This record gives sequence, structure tokens and C-alpha cells, in this order.
Amino acid sequence: MKLRRCLGLLLALIGAGLSIALWTGTGTAAAAPHQAPSPPGTIAPVTAPTTSAPDGRVSIGLDLGDVGSDGATGTNGANGTDGTNGKPSRSIVILVGLTILSLAPSLVVLMTSFTRMVVVLGLARNAIGLQSVPPNQVITGLAVFLSLFVMSPTIKQINDQAWQPYQRGEITQTDAMKRAEAPLKQFMLKNTRREELDLMLGLSRNERPETPDKTSLMTLIPAFVLSELKSAFIIGVMILLPFLVIDLVVSSGLMSLGMMMLPPVFVSLPFKLLLFVMVDGWSLIAHALVSNYH
Repeated sequence: MKLRRCLGLLLALIGAGLSIALWTGTGTAAAAPHQAPSPPGTIAPVTAPTTSAPDGRVSIGLDLGDVGSDGATGTNGANGTDGTNGKPSRSIVILVGLTILSLAPSLVVLMTSFTRMVVVLGLARNAIGLQSVPPNQVITGLAVFLSLFVMSPTIKQINDQAWQPYQRGEITQTDAMKRAEAPLKQFMLKNTRREELDLMLGLSRNERPETPDKTSLMTLIPAFVLSELKSAFIIGVMILLPFLVIDLVVSSGLMSLGMMMLPPVFVSLPFKLLLFVMVDGWSLIAHALVSNYH
């Protein structure tokens, strides 16, 4: 009972205090139409001019000044460019960079020489008879750096013609994408066989372009990948033939000696490694891959 009385008394006191505060606030607001100057160190409230319309309605006018649509003075947030010199804002540049990074794996695999590099290097490892030496990480890393070496002129053209002008605000994002597309198309057309390109043009059931440069990427990319796979398997066959001869010689020798229970791989593997080291096989493969593009 005492607890209930204490709670009731406390609620009554709080209600009385709120009533007094509201009554005094309305009284002072009515008595003082002009606001007193704020003391130093306090933020004065912002008041907007009011105008009364003929029909009795009151309208409030706000002067936004030079504040842009993104809340910053002198910046246009609608098109993502700086209002001073037309350069793209930092947020747009970061967004474009993240988009490119998310699409980078697909672009590297489908629109560069990476496919041919990694397939040929994998076939060379299997031709020797080693399943995990060199490991997959080494094969993939070597293919990536060989692809960067081959694609360096194309990357330089994209940087000079598309990325740097876009960074300086000289062109829009759409123009930058069109300029970046041209060097990639030129590279892929140079390394795409006519048969694969005609195949994809026939499957698309569209009108043939007037010039190869006007071929769409949706048609050019699969034709380029098919051509790269064909070239990779042709090089792989040339690599496999010497090791196949060694396997046949070793197998026939073991059969003539009556050692049919001995797997030929145990005997042929040292000879394969010896031949590969003597002819400097990895350098020959890298030279063949790079020279085919140049």
C-alpha cells in the first residue's frame, strides 16, 4: 500500500510540473513576439519568412542558396559530377571501380589470352605425367602474368583513351565504356578464327555487320573463346607427341624384357623430365604462347 501511494504521489508531481511548464511556455511565447538574442555559444534557431496569401493561407519561403542536390555547395549530385570542372565525384569513381573489380574474373577469363595460357600449361603438366607438380596455384599465376604481358598494349590503350579522360572529366561514363570497348574488340578480332566467327554470326540469326569492328560483344566473345580453346588444344597436341613417343618406347622395351607387371610410368617419368629439362620446356612453351599473339 505504501508503494502504491508513493507511486501515485510521484505521478501527480510529474503531471503538475508538466502543466506548469506548458502554461509558462505558452505565456512567454504570447508575451514576447520578438525573440531575444541567443547567448554566446548557443545555436540560434533558423526562422523562415512567412507570407500570407489572399485566400488567408500562410506560405513559408526558404532560401537554399547554392546548396547542391547532394547537400554540398557547388556539387551536382544528380549526374555525379563536380560542379566546378565537370570531374566525376569520388563516390561515382569508387562505384565504377568496385563494378570493374566484380566483373574482372569474367573479363580476364573470356576476353583475354588467359584461357589459352592456362589450358596449354595444364596440358604440358599432364604430358609429363605429373598431376600436382607444379601446383594449380603456380599454373594459374603463371597464366595470369603471361596474359598481362600479352595484354599490356591493349591495357595501355584503354588507360590512355578511356580511363584517363574520364578521370579528368573530359568524357562521360558512356563514352569511356565505348572507348574501352574498341581496343578489346581489336584484340579479340585479331585472334579469332573466321570459322568460329561465322558460326556465332549464323547462330545469332542477325544481319551480318558491314565490318568486323561492328560485331557485337555478345557474338564476338564466344567466338573468341572457341578459337582460343582450339588453338590451345593444337599447341597441346604438339607438346604431347614427344612424350607419347617416350611412353611407347618404354612400354615396348618393358614388354620385350618380360617386365609386364612394372608400370611404364615409373620408368618413363625420369626420361620425360630429363627431356623437358634439356630442351628448357617451360621457356619454349612461354615463348610459343606469347609469340602467337605478337
